[in-house]
Parts: sequence; C-alpha cells; structure tokens
Amino acid sequence: MELRVTESSEDELSIEIAGEDHTFMNVLKGALLEHDDVSAATYDVNPEQSGGQTEPILTIKTEAGVDPLEALEEAAVDVREKAIRFRDAFEAAA
Repeated sequence: MELRVTESSEDELSIEIAGEDHTFMNVLKGALLEHDDVSAATYDVNPEQSGGQTEPILTIKTEAGVDPLEALEEAAVDVREKAIRFRDAFEAAA
C-alpha cells in the first residue's frame, strides 16, 4: 500500500491511498467516524477537479488540538483489531 499526503494542517489531512477501492476506504472512513475527536471523514475516487486522478483520497478533519494523523493511526488499529476478532470468530465457528 502506497500512501502520499496531499494536504496537511493542524486539524485536516488529505492522503492518497494507492491501490485501494471502495471496500477498504469505506471501512477506514467508518472507523474514523466512530472517534469523537473526528469531525469529518470522507474519501473521493476520481474527482473531476483532479484531472483524472483515480486513486482514492481520504480527507480527515478533527476537533481542535487533535492531530488527524494520530486519528488515522487509531482508526487503522481499530480496523485491524476488528478484522482479527472477525477471523477468530470465523475460525471458531468452522
């Protein structure tokens, strides 16, 4: 997975996540929105204003004083933990 920060400020981060599709992006966006300190999380694939960009760009806005990169890291850990719990439950049911 290739990541490239396209915009960054104290309370907003836009990051291009190469090689991913709606499935992963929706999961990550959902995990971000579960955090109280994240005021908005969206992604866009191939926005018209980009000149044909096709890699998804995730945009995170946080409450004042909260680093959006840290919020992204926490959300990624949440996704990983949920995936592990799902795998364990699936294996136990098999």
